[in-house]
Amino acid sequence: STIAIDGEAGEVRIDPPADVVAELEDEARARKERLATLRGRATEPAVTLDGVAVEVAANVGGPGEVEAAVGAGADGIGLFRTEFLFMDRGELPDEREQEAAYRAAAEALEGRPLLVRTLDAGADKPIAGLEQEPEANPFLGIRGIRLGLERPELLGAQLRALCRVGVDHRLRIMFPMVATTDELAAARAALEEAHLQVGDERAPDGNGAESVIEIGIMVEVPAAALMASTLAGECDFFSIGTNDLTQYVMAADRGNEHVAELNDPLHPAVLRLIATTVEGAATRDRWVGVCGELAGDELATPLLLGLGVRELSMAAPAIAAVKHAVRSTSLDDARTLASSALACATAAEVRAMLASS
Repeated sequence: STIAIDGEAGEVRIDPPADVVAELEDEARARKERLATLRGRATEPAVTLDGVAVEVAANVGGPGEVEAAVGAGADGIGLFRTEFLFMDRGELPDEREQEAAYRAAAEALEGRPLLVRTLDAGADKPIAGLEQEPEANPFLGIRGIRLGLERPELLGAQLRALCRVGVDHRLRIMFPMVATTDELAAARAALEEAHLQVGDERAPDGNGAESVIEIGIMVEVPAAALMASTLAGECDFFSIGTNDLTQYVMAADRGNEHVAELNDPLHPAVLRLIATTVEGAATRDRWVGVCGELAGDELATPLLLGLGVRELSMAAPAIAAVKHAVRSTSLDDARTLASSALACATAAEVRAMLASS
């Protein structure tokens, strides 16, 4: 049988008639031609119609993906998922192996920023070499920074590897799943200890290694969004993980197809928490990015800019289209759009409004 799949609309058609096949093929050709045109400007900066620069970065799972991301137009790496260094192997990577991977990524960026998320294991990302007790509700259990603080030797090795790279390269470190100020304070203390250890190691005369590393957190837990103004006093930036934030806000497991309709990042409840995060960050003049799937949806770009987001990180193939969307956006219009979206009652209303704007 012939099966026609429209990935953008989420439609599958079995044995479609010839006229439908022809229509879909025409749409596919048009999309391909449009993307080819947009890629011609992908390496240029993304600046709104009123002159505001927006950083459009890439999400990667290892240093081998960085060169392709830069070629696709990435202004930097907005999410380096370090868990991929730990997965599908019996032994955990040692400190030197981690340093080599982070350094390779930083060097491939040639001065562009590298944002590294510390190990985000647990729940849907089990690590074979890391023994963890089974949990009834792993998404609400020991994962992200909770795991790092429970296993200080694991977090310390990763942070020391990063500090060595941060001496020579533009580095940002992001802690995942932060929910409380105590967790952030403990994570910062671990980073400070790692920095001192690396400084002692590099400079026996007492002149420690100098580095300027930006420190941030992922906003995935609703508590972090609601406490953004307080947390902003202890970090340099926020990056909103809309995938997890949505599942926690909507109490809908993102891996459960039976509640998939609830798991929509454009639900007004999620958008209001994004707005709350931006407002809290602004009290300390901190920037806010988005690194979840929503960041790569060009339809949502004006909305996110209107909410105050100024960095977007996504899968590399989406960069060209999102940069085009940024260049086509006026912030005044975007703020009006965001205000209307926040007043909507459902995700369907928001999507309809974005499609017609």
